Amino acid sequence: MLYLVPTPIGNLGDITMRAIEALRGADVIACEDTRHSLRLLNHLEIRKPLVSYHEHNEARRTAELLERLKLGETVAIITDAGMPGISDPGHRLLRACQAEGIAYTVLPGASAVLTALVGSGFPAEEFYYGGFLPVKSGGRERELKRAAGRVETSVFFESPHRILKTLEACGTICPERVLCVARELSKQFEEYRVGTGAELLAHYTAHPAKGEIVFLVRAATKEERRGIAEERDESVPE
Repeated sequence: MLYLVPTPIGNLGDITMRAIEALRGADVIACEDTRHSLRLLNHLEIRKPLVSYHEHNEARRTAELLERLKLGETVAIITDAGMPGISDPGHRLLRACQAEGIAYTVLPGASAVLTALVGSGFPAEEFYYGGFLPVKSGGRERELKRAAGRVETSVFFESPHRILKTLEACGTICPERVLCVARELSKQFEEYRVGTGAELLAHYTAHPAKGEIVFLVRAATKEERRGIAEERDESVPE
């Protein structure tokens, strides 16, 4: 059987009892970075064979793990933090199990996306998750323009090295829109900072951001969407 096991996004105390049981019962644990995952497993006093499973070897390793599953072994997948399959490896092997009729289960647990969404205070009834914002400025600006026009809150991962460029772009694209930088979630220096692009840009220029970042764009109101549409010469549905 295949287990997709979420791991803490920061605080090791957020591991669930079911996750610990699944890891203890696995014949092999596939993980993004074996050195990183070994620290968690040592903390939990779990000794199991580890194999690397990341974007550069996912295709080859999926075939190997699928064969082990066919032989009756139990495989657990973990990533460096959070839920496997969400901008991290796991999806490909799960789909292979579906195709082969092999049993699998996904354990509930820590998710930076949901944690940041709730913590931002933005509307959470509907939301859009876009993974990592594009590295190149053109792609980043196109994605931010789409986010500015959505009626749902938009959630992205962003690098601390690029957050200033993202905030600068937001200051031009949607200068009045409220944004949130959710940083170092569940860790000692956890921070939810809410403001306009200009306000957040001023803060993080003076206090450079560090650690993992989730970046959120609050849902557009009808008035905000109308203003954006007028600039683009488009119509807004009533």
